[in-house]
Amino acid sequence: MTGSAHEYLTVHELADLLRVKERKVYDLAASGKVPCSRVTGKLLFPEGEIRAWMASQRTGPADGTNRPKVILGSHDPLLEWAVRQSRCGLALLLDGSRDGAARFNAGEGLAAGLHVHDAGTDTWNKVFVERECSGQDAVLLSWAGRRRGLVTRLEDAGRCNVVSDLAGKTVAARQSESGTDILLRHLLAGEGIPADDVQFTDPVRTEQDAVLSVAEGLAEVTLGLESVAKPFGLAFVPLVLERFDILVDRGAYFEKPFQALLAFCRSPALAERAAALGGYDIAELGEVRWKA
Repeated sequence: MTGSAHEYLTVHELADLLRVKERKVYDLAASGKVPCSRVTGKLLFPEGEIRAWMASQRTGPADGTNRPKVILGSHDPLLEWAVRQSRCGLALLLDGSRDGAARFNAGEGLAAGLHVHDAGTDTWNKVFVERECSGQDAVLLSWAGRRRGLVTRLEDAGRCNVVSDLAGKTVAARQSESGTDILLRHLLAGEGIPADDVQFTDPVRTEQDAVLSVAEGLAEVTLGLESVAKPFGLAFVPLVLERFDILVDRGAYFEKPFQALLAFCRSPALAERAAALGGYDIAELGEVRWKA
């Protein structure tokens, strides 16, 4: 049934619309759960109010057109710059890949930036979204490859070149919801280094804050991005080329704000910015890496 020719639905029409037995319609009306009127002994249901009531009963996250215009997930300096420069109207709420995925599932944003390494397959993000976000009508878009490694002050450059050198060092930690923390603990385990052998600071919540902790002498080293270490004049030893991808609601992908961001990212300005920051590979930007 696609709709009634009249403003009001009969019991039979409403049962057809809801795909329930007519007895259930009488129960709904008697309980006051659906709007109805009794005219000449018959129950009539205002179709507009009924459809609004049906929409209010929807569970799960909002669709793409109703999701808040917010990008969630992990912090990326290039993405942050692009959102600002493109004037696309999107806001950022960045508190780690795991946090972003959970908030995305709850409908709190239209996209989430992710860089989650899967140790079993040595891949990035796909296994994570298949496990955590498979119920979403979403696609995973490539954003960039990013060089991540050990960031130290110049005077300490020769003392921290490999993961095993972290034992006994004061390391600027990231929050447990972050992809960086997931990766660091995998790297430590791969070298047989217990996490207790590393002196972690209190967690900091952005890439800049992690590197700033080293620059200010609050930590000896952090697992940071080359693009962030460079402006601070810090030493950088590359360890991995990680993938940063964006999980976006399929409906929101076609809406004006996200399309405005993508249009800006196809301009020479983004490539110039990525080159200036250093440590980025954006050759595959915008390619679909996974879809529900």
